[in-house]
Amino acid sequence: MKNVYLFLLAGLIGVELALGVFVAPAIFYPQRYMGESPLTHFESGVIMTQIFIKYNYALLFVSAFALLFELFGPKGKTSFYIKISSFALAFINLALALAFVFYFTDFIIAAQAMGEEMTMGNAEFDAMHKASEYVMKLMLMAQTLLFFISAIKSKSQA
Repeated sequence: MKNVYLFLLAGLIGVELALGVFVAPAIFYPQRYMGESPLTHFESGVIMTQIFIKYNYALLFVSAFALLFELFGPKGKTSFYIKISSFALAFINLALALAFVFYFTDFIIAAQAMGEEMTMGNAEFDAMHKASEYVMKLMLMAQTLLFFISAIKSKSQA
């Protein structure tokens, strides 16, 4: 079960890196690859939102699984500090995931539904989008630390 847990964490981290490093630049700047862009920036945002909606399912599943695993998973000969640290990281990750899915994504979807003028050059939208990017980066850091702490825990239990 520990290997499944580590695999899910690593997979989620990989998806997040791929979204940020490969997918977003290609979606938002297609002119780099096609000359003139066939899409407006707003249309690119709508496509990216649809990708994130699908990603959100994996994010919630893995984040909830991580917290449950840290709560009820195998108990070994690890220090109390390591156990608390991994639980705290899993809790922080789930809290950030819930905020990302149910607060930031919902806000962005609602703004897009109101039209391009609610997203392009709108200070409130720009602030929320920037905050969602910070939340994503914090989740990525928490997941990466959780992965390495969990890997260390599994080595010490072997």
